[in-house]
Amino acid sequence: MKKIILPFIIFSNFILSAQTINEQWVKDNYTKKEYTIVMRDGVKLFTSVYAPKDATINSATASASSTTPQEKHPFLLMRTPYSCAPYGENKIQPRLYEFHWKEFLKEGYIFVFQDVRGRWMSEGTFMDVRPFNPNKKKKTDIDEASDTYDAVDWLVKNIPNNNGNVGVFGTSYPGFYSTMAALSGHPAIKAVSPQAPVTEWFKGDDFHHNGAFMLNDAFNFYSGFGQPRPKPTTIEPKEFSYYTKDNYKFYLETGALSNFSKLMGDSILFWKDLMNHPNYDAWWQERDARIGCKNIKPAMLTVGGLFDAEDCYGAWHLYEAIEKQSPTTNNKIVMGPWSHGGWSKGDGSFLGNARFGSKTSKYFQENIELPFFNYYLKGKGSIDKLAEATIFFTGENAWKSLDTWPPKGISLTPIYFNNHNQLSFDKPKTDTGFSFYTSDPSKPVPYTEDVLTNRTREYMTDDQRFASRRTDVITFKTTVLENDLTLAGTLTADLKVAISTTDADFVVKIIDVFPDGYVYDTLVDGKGNGKPYLMDGYEMLVRGEIMRGRYRNSFEKPEAFEPNKLTTVKFDLPDIAHTFKKGHRLMIQVQSSWFPLADRNPQQFIDIYHCTDKDFIKSDITLYHDATNASSVILPILKR
Repeated sequence: MKKIILPFIIFSNFILSAQTINEQWVKDNYTKKEYTIVMRDGVKLFTSVYAPKDATINSATASASSTTPQEKHPFLLMRTPYSCAPYGENKIQPRLYEFHWKEFLKEGYIFVFQDVRGRWMSEGTFMDVRPFNPNKKKKTDIDEASDTYDAVDWLVKNIPNNNGNVGVFGTSYPGFYSTMAALSGHPAIKAVSPQAPVTEWFKGDDFHHNGAFMLNDAFNFYSGFGQPRPKPTTIEPKEFSYYTKDNYKFYLETGALSNFSKLMGDSILFWKDLMNHPNYDAWWQERDARIGCKNIKPAMLTVGGLFDAEDCYGAWHLYEAIEKQSPTTNNKIVMGPWSHGGWSKGDGSFLGNARFGSKTSKYFQENIELPFFNYYLKGKGSIDKLAEATIFFTGENAWKSLDTWPPKGISLTPIYFNNHNQLSFDKPKTDTGFSFYTSDPSKPVPYTEDVLTNRTREYMTDDQRFASRRTDVITFKTTVLENDLTLAGTLTADLKVAISTTDADFVVKIIDVFPDGYVYDTLVDGKGNGKPYLMDGYEMLVRGEIMRGRYRNSFEKPEAFEPNKLTTVKFDLPDIAHTFKKGHRLMIQVQSSWFPLADRNPQQFIDIYHCTDKDFIKSDITLYHDATNASSVILPILKR
């Protein structure tokens, strides 16, 4: 790096901060090396290491007149099944300078990317969400925690000028590997940040929600990701070729799940596992990443998005598990108004049509993530102001620093469905009251009104007026709110229903209805040019969730419905942090399909994963809301 001479003493890290961090800067200031690190059972894992060229990085972190000895650097490790490409020591990972990771480069971190066992250039056999084994006795007793331990042990012993401190982070599947790093027990791992972590794939996360199969994401993901790899390779798998750009059309015309299995073929093993483990059996239970969350030593910073279309479950529930199982762990959670990984890209000021009033991603990067790792890995700065829970409340568009999550002062209060499509905190007083619709699998309720090729992330804040106009969606709403209503915590749907068949799904959506004439003062595309953006009567989805009715009493032992018999269906929705402002309305919608996010229920108590197109039938759904059978949603109201 060219030395800059000024006529007065200046700290050269300020000079560095003013420079453009690009590919050439990384090449000038960092050295990339590629290694194969041997695990305890002899399997070699491909690893890329980007280490500072100490002469330049040292000059950037010391004053111009300093004679400080050579600085030692901490590691920041990401283990991934998605490749640590580009391969070759002369090629640089673009995210190092395109993402906010460049701020870590300025601090002199050693970046490490590793292909996990059985993926890309690493040896061995890949296993999806490989179960954690807390009782390893032999060298062949391996899991992702042991692989992390072995990798970290090699790094601290073999990479020059490291300070012996390791941080681990990653989003989505790498978030799962981050959790496993925290369970590895290696003393060098001081700080871990699982971000949108894969946590539990049957009750929540990517591929099931309350037992309902999330078809769109599962098929789109595994048709490419799940392809077998006979030997280490740098070649990407081929993507599935869709015959139409309309994904609603494709998934509807393809039909039953057995038809999707034919498209997958016989080579994608995890798809077969999905099809052959329809219930929450031991196979699923041992793949719950929360099982081993005991006596965790590293500081934990779990991060997630309030509008994460792939995983609105993992961050909340991993944090909760650590709180319960490892109460002495320094355990923090951050939730912002983000899509999947939105805290690392973009500025976080909007999603779809929803505006959040500030650059929330930049706030997280500068005020939470970088200070967290700097403190625990470099002994730099202070994190005294980092709260137990740092949560962004949409609606009022404000960060809140909380001592606990859910916060203190929560009142679990049912809001009841009433006649005339009304929502009220008063329980129904009439002896008769019900709403009715017919769920037709041949015409399932779409999750968005748009025609799309792929599942959109923006649907999490989409306008729901298209659904309000359907006869197979029941819509209830409050009167205009006279005061702000803030919800903070888990929502619980408590439905009293009867169906004409032996099975059905139930979708509950929590919606913020904007006042007529409401406008944002800037364009929704984030350019901020001051032009108004009309949100007149907008019905913003705030939270939605699906429940496969057969699992209403047990995920392990499904039960058929008795046709036309009144039955309780009670289930949780992911946590919420939202303020319904004065002048808005709270709306709740109930429906029995959400397509093609979730697969269609044939509405018979049969094996959904192996049934055929002829097995799908209509079901008449009755939702009761009378004095005796009062359906409701239990709201976690934050008292002011």
